Amino acid sequence: MSDSSIVCTSLSFAWPDDTVVFTDLSASFGAGRTGLVAPNGAGKSTLLRLIAGQLTPSAGTVTVTGTLGYLPQTLPLAADLTVADVLGVAPVIAALNALAAGDAGEAVFTAIGDDWDIEERARAGLDRLGLGRVDLDRRLGTLSGGEVVSLGLAAQLLKRPDVLLLDEPTNNLDADARRSLYAALDDFPGTLLLVSHDRVLLDKMDRIAELYRGEIVFYGGNFTAYQEAVRQEQHAAENDLRTAEQHLKREKRQMQEARERAARRSSNAARTLSDAGLPKILAGARKRRAQESAGKADDVHAKRLEEARARVDKAERSLRDDDAIVLDLPQTGVPAGRTLFAGEGLRLRRGGRELFAGNGIELSIRGPERIALTGPNGAGKSTLLRIIAGAMDPEAGSVQRADGRIAYLSQRLDLLDEELSVAENLARSAPEMNVTRRRHLLAQFLFRGDRIHLPVSALSGGERLRATLACVLYSEPAPQLLLLDEPTNNLDLVSVGQLETALNAYQGAFVVVSHDDRFLEEIGVDRWLRLADGVLTER
Repeated sequence: MSDSSIVCTSLSFAWPDDTVVFTDLSASFGAGRTGLVAPNGAGKSTLLRLIAGQLTPSAGTVTVTGTLGYLPQTLPLAADLTVADVLGVAPVIAALNALAAGDAGEAVFTAIGDDWDIEERARAGLDRLGLGRVDLDRRLGTLSGGEVVSLGLAAQLLKRPDVLLLDEPTNNLDADARRSLYAALDDFPGTLLLVSHDRVLLDKMDRIAELYRGEIVFYGGNFTAYQEAVRQEQHAAENDLRTAEQHLKREKRQMQEARERAARRSSNAARTLSDAGLPKILAGARKRRAQESAGKADDVHAKRLEEARARVDKAERSLRDDDAIVLDLPQTGVPAGRTLFAGEGLRLRRGGRELFAGNGIELSIRGPERIALTGPNGAGKSTLLRIIAGAMDPEAGSVQRADGRIAYLSQRLDLLDEELSVAENLARSAPEMNVTRRRHLLAQFLFRGDRIHLPVSALSGGERLRATLACVLYSEPAPQLLLLDEPTNNLDLVSVGQLETALNAYQGAFVVVSHDDRFLEEIGVDRWLRLADGVLTER
């Protein structure tokens, strides 16, 4: 077992505008595979950058034992770099080529060092991640986004790191590339710490670390085990809260009853003293003693009441915020036999090549079908969605669309006006809806209070998704066909769950492009299409 590790001690970090990310954060990551989860904006990527040394903490220390590899979410790579440049093997290969050409100088041997097999190892690494067909002298500008991510991981693995940090490594990867990545990480021998919303990948982890309310809590087992543990914790917290609230009510009642008894005793005592005809000094002393006794009893009850309130506060803090959205979308329904889209012989050229092979593509969408459109990156899935939506015309073939609205959510989530608020965008989408109804609807999408007045440009990825869904699903008229292009990219796990809830409430047809198999299972896909090598097939 590797002795590599990451130790964060009393770590604090704030951005230059004094926005605090976390304070006094401590955690240790040992050998094995750890998945780091948290909502967007909690500081997951920031923590990885601190560990990688790209950021400097305002307080505390980070200690990494072993050599470090780091794959950020966005790779700062120039398009004119070669594959060999990214892998870091270009100088060695150049020296090997120089030696083969007769240059036996000292500088050549120094450049080669012990890496005589570097080209074979580089090609083996590429092949392992599904890039075996990619030449070492190929420019990055000719690769897809998914291929660049796989290349970045290959470069890190080629370094044989003891500690490996990965930030959303499956973003933009197709199904085949994801499977290759899973296999490459299965036998990583060191300390792996990754941030991901890919539940299949997280289910391959040895443990889950949750960054929650500025602290890291570890859960043994994979993501499914973590979810079950959280559910049990929440069930226990709900029971604790109910018990604490009942106890608080009982203490309040007992305190009130004690005060009423004391008031009655004081009134009776006053009458008794008056009837007894005691001297005023003795009567006053008895009255003071009675008041002191009542005051002490009241202090005891007040202390018990304070303790009961503290128990309620503690129980409430143990409960997580309710991030669930609950929707009813009857206006999106569509009859089972209705044809919403029909395309025959769809053909298109892109970059000088035929995108759809042979006689073109045929596709029909009927009734409330739930269709998954899968296939490798660059196959033309997004292009086909745009043709269905009417945002692009095929160069050949026929297209028919039924009356009724088609809503297209691109990967950029760019349907809304960036300068308008969430409420203003909804008003544009549903002008006949009254203000009270719009407020209630936005609350269902977790925009409450002043949050509805935030401009779209200020929203996080998850908030932007919820705002877009609210405006699309409740637009006038409601959409009967929904097209979604990689909707889970860059969403945290809470937001993915909210998207699943919305799509399960939606009663129309949808076509979704996604490489996230777990997501596709959760939204009840009933028809699977695959676009590859210009051919659309059904399974």
